[in-house]
Amino acid sequence: QVQLVESGGGLVQPGDSLRLSCAASGRRFAKAMGWFRQAPGKEREFVAAISWIAGSTYYADAVKGRFTISRDNTKNTLYLQMNSLTPEDTAVYFCAAPSGVLAPTPNSAVYDYWGQGTKVTVSA
Repeated sequence: QVQLVESGGGLVQPGDSLRLSCAASGRRFAKAMGWFRQAPGKEREFVAAISWIAGSTYYADAVKGRFTISRDNTKNTLYLQMNSLTPEDTAVYFCAAPSGVLAPTPNSAVYDYWGQGTKVTVSA
């Protein structure tokens, strides 16, 4: 059974930083992994993705330059460092992993495994 468990969310002020983590268990993910988010009343959207070797990353325009995705394959853990947070970043953040994709992709349809999400609220 594959499990993805996110952590690190919380309430922060605009301009603050947060680091999200996603611990994977059940198998070693020698595939790409990604982060998505869903704001209240909106559809889920792509945030960032990273390849297995971590040499290749892909970011949504809305977070480029502020967020950094990384992974520690020895710990089977995915990270999302979020800097310069704004209220528009408020959402539930999900990590996801595909069973058959190596390259980072924003296409949510190829991701087979999803975590339960961690809530990030950015408010003054």
